[in-house]
Amino acid sequence: MSPVLLFPMAAHVFWAALLYVLLTLARAPTVWGLGRRIDGTNPWAALEPRISANLSNQFEWPLFFHVGCIALLLLQPVPGRPALILAWSFVAGRMLHSAVQLLTTNIRLRGLVFTLNFLAVLGLWGLIVLDALQPRV
Repeated sequence: MSPVLLFPMAAHVFWAALLYVLLTLARAPTVWGLGRRIDGTNPWAALEPRISANLSNQFEWPLFFHVGCIALLLLQPVPGRPALILAWSFVAGRMLHSAVQLLTTNIRLRGLVFTLNFLAVLGLWGLIVLDALQPRV
């Protein structure tokens, strides 16, 4: 079995881990008192709920991405170029989605980026269905 499809899956896991680190840092002034402003407030208080919401997003639609990648690995031990392009597009889209959600309040742009992620996963599942319909020798 070729591990190439595992790399985008691992990249997404590492992205989620990075978001956990960011969330911990954003909560540090409130939870541990580290990095508090002189007046005792948390300088990251406005960003913390956005990081938390984005982290939650990493466990919703991405579930179908990971399951799809595993299914493709079972069906195609050496996935084709379309699967790899879709998988890496999904990961890049997740990172872009995080950037949009954390750095802007532009809901329309976030929806557009999500649509790209959505279509990448649907494309992966399309490949799974097409492969499953192929006659086996």
